[in-house]
Amino acid sequence: MSDDRGRATSRAVVRWAAAGAGVAAVVAGAGLGELIAAWLAPRASPVAAVGGVLVDLAPAWAKDLAIALFGTADKIALLTGIALALAGVAAAAGLLQRARPPWGAVLAALLGGLGVAAALSRENAGPFAAVPSIVAGVVASAAVTWLAPRADATPAPDASGVSRRRVLIGGVGAAVAGALAIAWAASLRAGESAVAAVRAGLRLPAAARRAEVPAAAELGIPGLAPVVTPNVDFYRIDTALIVPELDPADWRLRIHGMVEREVVITWGELLALPLEESVTTLACVSNPVGGDLIGTAVWLGHPIRELLTRAVPLPEADMVLSRSHDGFTAGTPLEALTDGRDAILAVGMNGEPLPFEHGFPVRMVVPGLYGYVSATKWVVELEVTRFDRARAYWTDRGWSERGPIKLQSRIDVPRAGEVPAGETVLAGVAWQQHVGIVGVEVQVDDGPWQRADLATAISADTWVQWSARVPLEAGGHVIRCRAVSAAGETQTRETAPPAPDGATGWHERRITAV
Repeated sequence: MSDDRGRATSRAVVRWAAAGAGVAAVVAGAGLGELIAAWLAPRASPVAAVGGVLVDLAPAWAKDLAIALFGTADKIALLTGIALALAGVAAAAGLLQRARPPWGAVLAALLGGLGVAAALSRENAGPFAAVPSIVAGVVASAAVTWLAPRADATPAPDASGVSRRRVLIGGVGAAVAGALAIAWAASLRAGESAVAAVRAGLRLPAAARRAEVPAAAELGIPGLAPVVTPNVDFYRIDTALIVPELDPADWRLRIHGMVEREVVITWGELLALPLEESVTTLACVSNPVGGDLIGTAVWLGHPIRELLTRAVPLPEADMVLSRSHDGFTAGTPLEALTDGRDAILAVGMNGEPLPFEHGFPVRMVVPGLYGYVSATKWVVELEVTRFDRARAYWTDRGWSERGPIKLQSRIDVPRAGEVPAGETVLAGVAWQQHVGIVGVEVQVDDGPWQRADLATAISADTWVQWSARVPLEAGGHVIRCRAVSAAGETQTRETAPPAPDGATGWHERRITAV
C-alpha cells in the first residue's frame, strides 16, 4: 500500500514538474519577446497585441462589465487575465510535451503564432511587428522541448536526484530570466523616451482667448470633487493597452471624404493658428449613476469648425469619422463640430501639453457628447461622411450613434458611513454639457424635495457644484439628488444601464446619523 502511495506521489510530482517546466518555458519566451518589443516596436508587444485584439472583439456588455468591476483599472485586469490564461496554456504545453512530444512544443509555438497574427492585425503595424512574437514562440518551444521530458527523469541510484535538480534549476532559471526580461521591458517603456523628452521641453503658444474659472465656481467643501480636475486624477477610458507616443514633428491631420477639398495640417501649422482656452467637462458613456468617469479641464486648442470650413463639407454630409493613430474611430455629428460650441483640436490640458494618456500631441474635445462619439485621442484623421455610410468603433458594437450626454447629478458628501446627527451638509456635482444646470434638489428618505444651492457655473459646458443643509435624526437614512437642466428637464428616476447610450436614474447614498 505504501508503495502505491509512493508511486502516486511520484507521478503527481512529475506532472507538477512538467507543468512548471511549461510555465517556465513560456515565461522565458514571453519575457524575451516583450524585451525585443520594447526595443524595436512597443506596440508589437505580444501580450499587448493579443490584448488589443481581445478588446476589439469584446462585445459592449463585456466592456461595460469590465469598467463596472474594475473602473480605470480595466486594462490591468485584462492583462492580468491574459497572463493567467497564458500560464494555464503553458502548463498544458509542458504536460503535453512530456506525454506526447512534440505536441507541447507545437502548442508553445502556436502561442507565438497567435502573437504574430495579433501584432500584424493592429493599425499601423510596422516592419518589425511580427519579430517579438516570433522570438517568443521559438524560445518557448525550444525551452519546453528541453525542460519538459526531464521532469520525469529518474536519477541513478547514486545520483541523489541530480537529474530532477537540474531540471528544477533550469526551469527556475528560465522563469527568472523571463521575469527579469519582462521587468526590463516595462522599465524601458516607462523610461524617458525621445518623444517624452520632446513633450517635456515643449512650450505651447499663449492662448488668443483665455478661459476664466470664477472663484465662486468652487465651494471648497472637503470631499467634494474640485471643479477643475487635476490631470493626474482625470479618468482614462480608451482601447489602448500601450499608450501611443507620437512625435509632434511626424503628426499630420488629414481632413477628407465628402468635402470640396482635402486638407492636411501639420503640428507646426496647428500651433501657428489662433489657439483658444475653453473649460469643458468630459464624461464616459460607461459612467454609472454616481460614477467618477467624468472630469473637467481647461483645454487649449483650435476650433475644428475653422478647419472644416477650409475643407468645405458637402451639403449631404452629416457625420465626421475621426480616427486615432491606434485605429480607434468615433462618429461625431457634423453639426456638433460646426454649430459654434467649443469643439476643438486640443493640444493643452490644464496649462500643460496633453499628457500621453490623454492624447498627446492632439485630441478632440467636443462639449455635450459622450467621449466614445467625440473625444478621439491621438487623432490623425477626420473623414467627412454620413451616418448611413460609415460606422465607428463602438457603434459597430451596439452603442448608439450620436451619444448626447444625459442629465445627471452625484452626491460626493457625505459618502456611505456615519455622520453626526443634526444639520448635515450634502454636496455634489451636476451636469448636462452644452445644456447647463439651473437647479439641484435633494431628498432625505421619502421626504419632500429641497432645493440645493448652486455654485457659479463656469459655463453650460461644465458640471456645477451644489450643496444643501438638511436635518438628520439619529438612525439610518437614504439621501438622493436630482438635477434640473436649463432646458427645463428634471432628471429622471427611471434607471437604465450605461449601454447603449448612457445611464439614468437618481443617485442615492445610505448613511447613518449618530
